[in-house]
Amino acid sequence: MRDKIYKDISCEVALNRLKRQMPYCWDLNIYRGCEHGCKYCYAIYSHDYLDSENYFGDIYVKINIIEQLEKQLRNPNWKREIVNIGGVTDSYQPAEKHYKLMPEILKLLIKFKTPAIISTKSDLILRDFDLIDELSKLTYINVAATITTVDEELRKLIEPGGVESTRRFKMLKTFKKTNASIGLHVMPIIPYLTDSYENIDSLFHIAKDSDVDYVLPGTLYLRGKTRTVFFDFIRKEFPNFYYDLVALYKTGGANKEYKNILYKTVNEVRDKYSLSSSYSKPMKEKLK
Repeated sequence: MRDKIYKDISCEVALNRLKRQMPYCWDLNIYRGCEHGCKYCYAIYSHDYLDSENYFGDIYVKINIIEQLEKQLRNPNWKREIVNIGGVTDSYQPAEKHYKLMPEILKLLIKFKTPAIISTKSDLILRDFDLIDELSKLTYINVAATITTVDEELRKLIEPGGVESTRRFKMLKTFKKTNASIGLHVMPIIPYLTDSYENIDSLFHIAKDSDVDYVLPGTLYLRGKTRTVFFDFIRKEFPNFYYDLVALYKTGGANKEYKNILYKTVNEVRDKYSLSSSYSKPMKEKLK
């Protein structure tokens, strides 16, 4: 991966309405491209629209996003629907240390009492603890960490730009001091790498200790450029799993038999620790 380059761009709108049915209606992405370098990232394709082949190194920054967001939130037609922050790229990736856009985003959400969801692989979000705490007292706010493994050496390979899993768990535990809904996103679960009972049990055990409100697991999907990046990575770092993974992923997703076995394990471990699988329940309770 070559050195990262930050490039300023302008956006026409800050919030983009989602076409598919979700518990939230709007996406807000401050950055295009992501420095975390996750080998399974589904959004790699999105750089095609920017004529860039380096999703992990060419980081585009929407420098006018604060002004555009205020226009949308100030609109009399705004219904204070839930905003998913960073659905495509992590809003707390290293670029945020320099640009400091999230504090201004959060101040606007507070001003217009707008609920939000934030998922990250960084503990930089702790910088904005006071703002998120304030927002959590006004409306629904979800803070989630995506954590795939407790094996730090493996984590460095598959998510080289993310912070250590222990730091992500510590971040979740800290946000339990607020009124925010706290979640662990175990996604994607990668066959042969992170799908063992031991790994899932360890993640859920720490999640219980962190007092999360829910755990949301998800299987690995491989489509488009993500498929190429992922299999190039496997061929280089885990060649003994390469042909088994190719056989398992004849299409974009693993076969039904594999998923049934995986989720049987996931459900058993979740029940073992009495963890909820519903991230919409806290949302409904807060917004009713």
